[in-house]
Amino acid sequence: MKTIRLGTKSAEVNYLNELLQKLGYPLLVSNYFSPETEKAVRDFQLSHSLVVDGIVGIKTWSRLLEIANVGYASNNKLLSEQNLMDFASFHNLELAIVKAVNEVESGGKGFLVDGRPKILFEGHVFWRELDKRNINCSNYVNNDTQNILYQNYTKKYYVGGSGEYDRLEKAADLNPDALFREAAYCSASWGLYQIMGFNAPSLGYASIDEFVEKMYLNEGEHLKAFGLFLEQNNLIRLLKNKNWTEFALRYNGKGYKTNRYDEKLIKAYARYSS
Repeated sequence: MKTIRLGTKSAEVNYLNELLQKLGYPLLVSNYFSPETEKAVRDFQLSHSLVVDGIVGIKTWSRLLEIANVGYASNNKLLSEQNLMDFASFHNLELAIVKAVNEVESGGKGFLVDGRPKILFEGHVFWRELDKRNINCSNYVNNDTQNILYQNYTKKYYVGGSGEYDRLEKAADLNPDALFREAAYCSASWGLYQIMGFNAPSLGYASIDEFVEKMYLNEGEHLKAFGLFLEQNNLIRLLKNKNWTEFALRYNGKGYKTNRYDEKLIKAYARYSS
């Protein structure tokens, strides 16, 4: 693991925040090494007889991993080279294209440190899913539910990491009616490629339960779901034609320009194809 400190933005920081959250620090799990992250690191270092400098190097990483007792990274859950080769063959794509898309569009890892698939719960989607089931959302809006049920998209209530499961289960338990649980699980994005649960039927899964069960298995299943999503939305042809700009627009939305997803895809493809 590389050394990281205040101001760093990287996948390692996301993992650090997740570990610290697991250990009880009330942090937002993101890829930004914030002042709050530094404060938590310093507290951890002080509590475990480490040099208190707020910098996460090999000694702090080692102690964190030991104390957190992580069991996520068993090889049978991780995406393999063979998974990518099979995907390329099945969809008749260059392997370099598949690797480029995997690098740019995946979330870096598909599982939390506790072994559950990574999720992000969307309260505005929960509102929409309940409405689709003829449930009057206004009857459930109060101060206690404001972080799980709202009409308009917002990042305000994201907590990341295992905290998203707390939000998911809170939504699922809002009412004993099974429709609430179904709607809640349809309102989270799942796994390595963060496919929204409500896509499950259109992708060929018998139910949201089957989809979630597959997401718990391994990142190979996440890749399969991603491929089904690309097929369903006619995006495979854009990849075959290396139409990176159109693919980035269709997959990521208008914000692709701000995040330069098309440029990242072009650079990644050039690197893998060479």
